[in-house]
Amino acid sequence: MFIDTRRVEQGTVVQSTVCIIGGGVAGITLAMELDKQGIDVCLLESGGFAPDDGTRDLYRGEDVGEWRYNFADGSRSRFLGGSSNCWGGWCRPLDPWDFEKRDWIDHSGWPFGLDELAPYYDRTHSLLKLGPNNFDPEFWERSIGRPDVRRIPLVTGKIRDTISQFSPPARFGKLYRETLKRSQRIRVYLYANATNIDTDRLGQNVTRIQVATLTGRTIDVVAKHYVLSTGGIENARLLLASNRMLPCGLGNGNDLVGRFFMDHPRLLTGSIRFADAWARNKLSDVKYHYMNAAVAAHGTHVAHQFALTPEVLQEEGILNARVWFNSIFPGEGSEGAQALFRIKQAMLQKDQEDWNLGKDILTMVTHPLDTLGYGYTRLFQPRWLIKGVKFQLIVEPEPDPNSRVMLSPSQKDQLGMNRVRVDWRLTSKVKRTFDRTLALLADDMRKSGVAQVELDPPVEGRKWPSDLEGTWHHMGTTRMHDSPKYGVVDRNCRVHGMSNLFVAGSSVFPTAGANFPTITLAALAFRLSEHLVREIRNSTNPLAMEAA
Repeated sequence: MFIDTRRVEQGTVVQSTVCIIGGGVAGITLAMELDKQGIDVCLLESGGFAPDDGTRDLYRGEDVGEWRYNFADGSRSRFLGGSSNCWGGWCRPLDPWDFEKRDWIDHSGWPFGLDELAPYYDRTHSLLKLGPNNFDPEFWERSIGRPDVRRIPLVTGKIRDTISQFSPPARFGKLYRETLKRSQRIRVYLYANATNIDTDRLGQNVTRIQVATLTGRTIDVVAKHYVLSTGGIENARLLLASNRMLPCGLGNGNDLVGRFFMDHPRLLTGSIRFADAWARNKLSDVKYHYMNAAVAAHGTHVAHQFALTPEVLQEEGILNARVWFNSIFPGEGSEGAQALFRIKQAMLQKDQEDWNLGKDILTMVTHPLDTLGYGYTRLFQPRWLIKGVKFQLIVEPEPDPNSRVMLSPSQKDQLGMNRVRVDWRLTSKVKRTFDRTLALLADDMRKSGVAQVELDPPVEGRKWPSDLEGTWHHMGTTRMHDSPKYGVVDRNCRVHGMSNLFVAGSSVFPTAGANFPTITLAALAFRLSEHLVREIRNSTNPLAMEAA
């Protein structure tokens, strides 16, 4: 059931068993799972069914990091479906060692291992519309069965190859809209912005959520259990802003809320000249394996990447990383090519701020050579037109308490809430990981005879290159740990020191690995739903409470 909060009577008090703040992947997954168990849910979504400028503006804030970092427009979507609206669809579970305490990485380690999440990862395949729960490169190479889609030989024993699957991608606000609409137990309040989490005097029990619309209407939501699922930046923002009882904000007794902000840094670098036998291979090149029917099997598109073995990571004392190839097409980076790319993104229903089809068509018409060169190479894939091949890689960020999301002391949004101030930082270990990962892969490619490789100068010991960018995977700001001294939430995602407030999404990740977070945050949402169901049933069943 959908309700437009702008039309709800002023001062209304909505009551529910569970209140979920945020209608993205985690929030919608939780709501649907609780619905299946007969539990009523109030889901608060800041936007509507489509983007609007007023709601989008609530995401904006201050960037105070070392380099320009856009964390608002184009990287997050504040309407039903959340960031699934601007998601590329990449999916791969974290590696087993991503969960482990690694002595060479400060603040590493989850409260549990991969075996705990494995059954929930399995359930994400139906939710995200993925293929079989199989990420074995040999399985996919054999299933695709094409001579131009094959794995390159790895000869040093230091490199492993990996597979990611693509969700279509699943736009949750569209894919599950009818499910939410038909439900008798889920009430989705649209245009409903949570502005404060009220608690008792000790800040241990949430008593209500204050909600406001951009039109000036206010309501309250009262529930038994509350789940905050507004993303890696906004989760921290709302906890910090809810400071009426505790000046430092909720869950922040040890000054951890907003700290350990993480994103995956990405670089395009180096030069690769393939031997003839490997020059037309599509499997590991992002220009060819992204949503390409030639690199698909079992109804699923896949991508292929390289990584270091866990033994080498430990020996080198570095972080996890993923590497793939990136062909450079004629017209690459031109206005015409960018316009063509935006049109493709629109066909994938990706949210793009201020996108205008007519304007992009005009751009392509006025830049015909760049547009045709890029489009022709993209469509027909003639290798003779490719201008070169580079490495593209993303690196696991090292958890750093000084990389953080804070409240702006001066800037406020239209609802009167302090905007965010984001200080994204990367440690020197991230630079070393870039350098060593590429050096070891390049060495393997040379020794196998696959390619001649020239690497750019190392980044360690120098300023970050100007083309460094994030991947808009906002994580870590309400990190999970069994001890409140080192984490904001416990292993069940409950805020330490609070009885009925939980956090969902990638903000609870203690470490980020080098994989895309959506599949993992969805698995955690399934796990949290089961915990909430047990807690709700125990609290309403005297026999269960006595047994507990």
